[in-house]
Amino acid sequence: MSTTSQATNPQAFNPQTGKARVAIYLQDAHRIREGMEYAQYAESKGFEAVWQAESRLVREATVPMAAFASVTKTIKVGSGVVDCWSRNPARLAATFSTLDDLAPGRVILGIGAWWDPLAQKVGISRAKPLRAMREIVLNVRALLNNETVTFDGEFVKFDGIELDYVYQDRRAKDVPIYIGATGMQMMELTGEIADGVVLNYLVSPDYNKQAIEALTNGADKAGRKIADIDRPQLVVCSVHEDRKTALNMAREMVTQYLGQQPHIMKASGVPQSLLDKVGEVLTWPATHEQVTAASKLVPDEIVQMLTASGTPAEARASVKHYIDNGATCPILYPLGDVKAMIDTFADWDGVK
Repeated sequence: MSTTSQATNPQAFNPQTGKARVAIYLQDAHRIREGMEYAQYAESKGFEAVWQAESRLVREATVPMAAFASVTKTIKVGSGVVDCWSRNPARLAATFSTLDDLAPGRVILGIGAWWDPLAQKVGISRAKPLRAMREIVLNVRALLNNETVTFDGEFVKFDGIELDYVYQDRRAKDVPIYIGATGMQMMELTGEIADGVVLNYLVSPDYNKQAIEALTNGADKAGRKIADIDRPQLVVCSVHEDRKTALNMAREMVTQYLGQQPHIMKASGVPQSLLDKVGEVLTWPATHEQVTAASKLVPDEIVQMLTASGTPAEARASVKHYIDNGATCPILYPLGDVKAMIDTFADWDGVK
């Protein structure tokens, strides 16, 4: 099968099957045991990965990752994403080495710089995130590669340490590191040092053009090519046979991000006037009543610009826009019926 998307973005397709790559994203909306069932179902439908969130103070990522890995055989399991501040990087390496013991070759370390005001509220200063990310990624990778590491940096200070295996064979762990980048400076750093990027959700396809340019600039610095960097992207996906129902399911989530992460929304082209109106209604953290009230200000076109919402055909078409703009694997964040969304994208060829 030959398609425009395959010609322009071959990384978005599985060369063995000719089908589009696709993954699922889980936060805390479901019990962990439900998530285990969804991971198994996604695996049975040909999904390549399940990613677990850790963005708020609700659900830590690595426990459900272990649960998903324990009941599956082939699907990859990623963190989407852990923050770079709250775990010592040596412990971070040991944690993901342990996950690799459970599911060799299936674990992905997704890591990000977190966000304010949450980080500030728990006493973490996000000063110099680029330097911190560079030091942490390079040293965590070295430990996972079974190296002995000495490093005297600003954020990482290692004195001849290694993952000191005693009861298992020493080996490099196959754990690729993906950075959850949003700003263009972090995106450029990702292109320079990471195995992949986890592109954010609730952004427009046009935002991706800036991201790909920044990733390319970073790759150039390291003598790499953009094709060397995997580019999965979180995509909020609300699917229903009734278009209005699908849009309404996504509207409140869009509204919450308009109020609480306006920097992402502004980067996606949301008018400042709308951000201001929503910000007048929402506090942090916002109550459900505030989100519901503010959602009435958000028009359908903004919901559709930032999410893949609508009928199954509309949702697939929206996801295709992200692939056409550089994403290699949509990580679908389901709203509503999770299995119905998985079915919508099972055996998807990236075109229909």
